Amino acid sequence: MKRIIAAIGLMSAAAIAGCGGSGSNSAQTAPVSGVVADGYLRNALVFLDKNGNYQLDAGEPNTTTDQNGGYTLNVDPADVGKYPVVAVAIKGQTIDKDTGTAVSSSYLLSTPAAGVSGTVGNFISPMSTLIMEKLQANPGMTLAGAMTQLRNQLNMPAGMDMLGNYVAGAGSGQFMAQYQTMHQVAQQMAGLMGSQSGLVMSGNNANMTRFRSMMGQINQNLPQIANNAVQGLGMNSTFMNSMMSQMQTSLPGIPVSSGFRNFSTMFRNMTSHQYFWNYSSGQMRPTTGMMGGGMR
Repeated sequence: MKRIIAAIGLMSAAAIAGCGGSGSNSAQTAPVSGVVADGYLRNALVFLDKNGNYQLDAGEPNTTTDQNGGYTLNVDPADVGKYPVVAVAIKGQTIDKDTGTAVSSSYLLSTPAAGVSGTVGNFISPMSTLIMEKLQANPGMTLAGAMTQLRNQLNMPAGMDMLGNYVAGAGSGQFMAQYQTMHQVAQQMAGLMGSQSGLVMSGNNANMTRFRSMMGQINQNLPQIANNAVQGLGMNSTFMNSMMSQMQTSLPGIPVSSGFRNFSTMFRNMTSHQYFWNYSSGQMRPTTGMMGGGMR
């Protein structure tokens, strides 16, 4: 009889401990939800990059995006806003809803830690990726400054959220036309990233140094990329072919095993609209970049 009572006691204790453990586990995680897009990207890998190496490592919360590009990571509450979120569009697996087909080349996207906030926002796109790289390369730049610079590089009006969901924004609202353009520019940025996949990506992992060099070149030429999109020119335009050729020439010169390199000169802390655009012959034209006088 004593043995039966003891056994019941142990079972009860185990049940109580189990309930307590479940409650504790749920209390120790916080959801970080958002969407991944060039267009919305389905079956993309998403993870919290806790060591900043652009690679999924053991212990890093991860998931894959749903049919609308949505994701939710369950992370330690202390990690929210502390680490960036990275997404990888995987060749042959990730579906771009703009085309309805799998991406032909893998490429990496991210959003800066400073912009991560629980279930609000967390939109990962070529735009958020460039904002993150601006901050990484230029410690003196604030998130607000990086967003202002990007807005002016794209010749967009004040008030636009450069970390916002441009796919949704293109459907309605005050800046509908501008978000449509932003989406077109993002498509061309993703096309450039994918075109360098063989030099930048190894499976689902990006080589940090080559990736940052690639993003630096995109950053320098963003007004021209935007102008290319506004004119309705695609990836086969003279300018885009020149950019891809320039990258194919410069990126192999960066060893994949090299340590950290300083790319701050490719991400200058200048936010004035006049630095990127001016009126010429009655038209607003880009003022900087590869086609405007060489890669700086």
